[in-house]
Amino acid sequence: MGATVKFVKGLIGGAVAGALMVMLLTPKSGHGRRQSLQRRIQAIREEAQRAAEAQRAALEAELARLRGLDDRV
Repeated sequence: MGATVKFVKGLIGGAVAGALMVMLLTPKSGHGRRQSLQRRIQAIREEAQRAAEAQRAALEAELARLRGLDDRV
């Protein structure tokens, strides 16, 4: 469970850092910057969703494997 928590914290921290970097380094108007941030935030959300689904699948597979071992005992 600790690895999952660390992963989520890292994902959130990276998303915040990325958003701040975009705001600081992008020479765009306020409207252009908002649009760019919205696209970036959406991409981060989608990436987080994919990572969460992959982690869930891995955990479910591990649980099924462990349950199979429990049935053998």
